[in-house]
Amino acid sequence: MSPAEGSATGISVVVPNWNGRQWLPRCLEALSKQTQRADEVIVVDNGSRDGSVGYLRADHPQVTVLALSANTGFAHAANRGFEIARGALVALINTDVMLAPDWLERMRDALGSDPKSGSAACKMLSLDSPPRVYDAGDILRRDGACEQRGRFAADDGRWDQPGEVFGACAGAALYRRDAVRAVGGFDERYFAYLEDVDLSLRLQLAGWRCRYEPAVALHAGEGSSHQLSGGHQLLVARNTLLLVAKAFPIRWLPAVAYRQLAWAWHAGLERRLGDHLRGVVAAIPVIPGMLRDRRRLRACSATTIDRVVPRRPIRGPRAGGHPAARAA
Repeated sequence: MSPAEGSATGISVVVPNWNGRQWLPRCLEALSKQTQRADEVIVVDNGSRDGSVGYLRADHPQVTVLALSANTGFAHAANRGFEIARGALVALINTDVMLAPDWLERMRDALGSDPKSGSAACKMLSLDSPPRVYDAGDILRRDGACEQRGRFAADDGRWDQPGEVFGACAGAALYRRDAVRAVGGFDERYFAYLEDVDLSLRLQLAGWRCRYEPAVALHAGEGSSHQLSGGHQLLVARNTLLLVAKAFPIRWLPAVAYRQLAWAWHAGLERRLGDHLRGVVAAIPVIPGMLRDRRRLRACSATTIDRVVPRRPIRGPRAGGHPAARAA
């Protein structure tokens, strides 16, 4: 399907949940107060052991609950939600996210104004006081690093202009369901972290754009990632290599090597080198499958990766992202 053929009628909300019982009441309350009501809310539970499913069925019978038997990862849960969603537009929301009342309305309008956009990113703010920017749309660089625009910056108006970005953080994003399904959905080999970057890249390569609309989503940050063995940084180290193997041209490898060495150096300084190296090792058995996907990805692309991921500095003020990352 070409981008121009997308439609925008009906909105489904998919909330992947893993032991997020403490966050669900505020997340669902915010959804109930939207000026644009969703046609359905689906919670895909990833084998929670904290009473999440019982709570949902007792206190929120209007919510569709898809209970999985084990934690199969964010990407798998999101795909199951997209499969049963009926709306042409699907909002993907983390359990530790609370939406401003006009979020769905503004995000719907953002996609509706541009039929060639397959996704929309928002202004995610931390729950800290004063709030800081968590993510204002994603940037992918040729060294393999994905940065969040405005990360850790003050919410001082710099991120209040709508526009176009590389991709959306799946913690609070709106997608055209047909666009996501046409490119194969989320790649479940990532399990969690960077699966949204991989999807954004494939959407861009297929000819879809990503809109940025500064509708506010308050995000607690790492609401369940502390439960992962090795934390989220192990998965980021692993999944960065998978993304590179799947899509990056060989000529970008010097930049990738520089970034990998810099990350390993900083992991050593922060006394987490073991987890970082375990992530690198965990990527090895998955890389052959990613390499096999390269030819298929290129064959179905409507544009080149050079256009989708333009040349930009990999360090310094113009690199994007947050100060800590720019210093590396």
